[in-house]
Amino acid sequence: MPDAMGRDTDSDGAPTEALDIAYPDLTHFGLEELGRAAWITVVLLAAAAIAVVRWPVSWLAKRRRFTVSLAEGVVKGFEALGPTFVKLGQLMASSPGVFPPVLADACLRLLDGVPPVPAHKARRVIERDLGGSIAELFTSFDDVPLSAASVAQVHACVLPDGREAVVKVQRPEIRRRMRVDLRVAFTGASLLERFFEVFRIANATAVVRDLDELTAQELDSAAEALRQQRFRDNLYVFGDNSHVMVPDIYWSHCGPRVICMERVRGTPVGRITPGDLAGLDSELQLRRGVKVWLEAVVLHGPFHGDVHAGNLWALDDGRVGFLDFGIVGELPEQWREVLREMFRASLFDGNYTEAARRIRMLGITEGTTLGDKLIGLQLRKLFEPILGRGAARVDLSKLVASLVETGRRWGIATPEELVLFGKQLGYFERYSAALAPEWVLGRDLFLFRNILPEEVAAAVAARNIALPD
Repeated sequence: MPDAMGRDTDSDGAPTEALDIAYPDLTHFGLEELGRAAWITVVLLAAAAIAVVRWPVSWLAKRRRFTVSLAEGVVKGFEALGPTFVKLGQLMASSPGVFPPVLADACLRLLDGVPPVPAHKARRVIERDLGGSIAELFTSFDDVPLSAASVAQVHACVLPDGREAVVKVQRPEIRRRMRVDLRVAFTGASLLERFFEVFRIANATAVVRDLDELTAQELDSAAEALRQQRFRDNLYVFGDNSHVMVPDIYWSHCGPRVICMERVRGTPVGRITPGDLAGLDSELQLRRGVKVWLEAVVLHGPFHGDVHAGNLWALDDGRVGFLDFGIVGELPEQWREVLREMFRASLFDGNYTEAARRIRMLGITEGTTLGDKLIGLQLRKLFEPILGRGAARVDLSKLVASLVETGRRWGIATPEELVLFGKQLGYFERYSAALAPEWVLGRDLFLFRNILPEEVAAAVAARNIALPD
């Protein structure tokens, strides 16, 4: 319903658009923001200590217990600081190549082990959204959540018609908490841009603004349900992908802060080893998941924009499941064409000139006088580490450095679309290390069967090989 200013609001009376974080001056801060900023500084300094302190080898074994304890303290700090920093911990958990492994490992529990809100508060949100009591809405409802994350938690239930389901319900007052944190983050990013060129090139304030927009997107449960249904509808348009699924939405039990969907059983991909899959080909399972994700990025438009280790599951029935569509991205068609050309170059001839030409057509390289061929060589240097090597051996810190350096050479901020693409590939790094250490994403014809059908078919025939189902 609209508020006094005419804005749409959620059931708590909070506006549903972006959270209004443009506070570049500390004089705009209230006591709550300043208090949060102090705690945030302490926690992030502890995280930085883990990253930058280099103990001598003889000390490392002796001090490992200390670093593990420090990492555990950082995770507890993230939990205490709330949803924005739980999300930061989730990023760390899914990207051990960027962050110290001891910190990434400690953050694993933030993927689905965040302390839940009390059951009576979750029930209250559900009953207000759906307009009935829990007893009227469900045959059974489990007060102990199956998982709890930064924005919402998930409860098992059974619908009156006997279908097993889960209910994803937002945490109360989540919007206010995240607004405060984003103000703090925006001010910090502004200060960093003022004093450090690398942060200006990386466009740190834009990153926070993007997070603001993504947060507003994630807090709109009705829109999230629609995104999940659309992704599910696109899944089987080519007549394959039967080994991958997205849970069906049960619209009769959805509301502004509540999503009800088909229940699935399995294990998050980030928590399995090859021996856990009971005879299944763990590498093939991962390849099937990545294939579906790439098809969404390049062909369908809407793609899963938060494929951290808790959102991709190996299901008990042998399928791969995509969960949690709180964040979904969509690239313009021109950018999808650029990615198709990059994949074509990686798979077949290593020539990125056509990709460079298409990027120039987008106007992104106006700050450079380099020709298409030289830009293509820069793109090859940038993407070869992730497309032409085993995914488990990707050094994402070097990738980020390459992105920043490319932006500096072109005289522009780092292209946002390339950063988004690289970030999502980074989420597959941990899975690959355990499940498919020798798998090379950019050389796998199976992934591109629907993206580049003619070229892949010709290559399959020439090599006399068969692709999996």
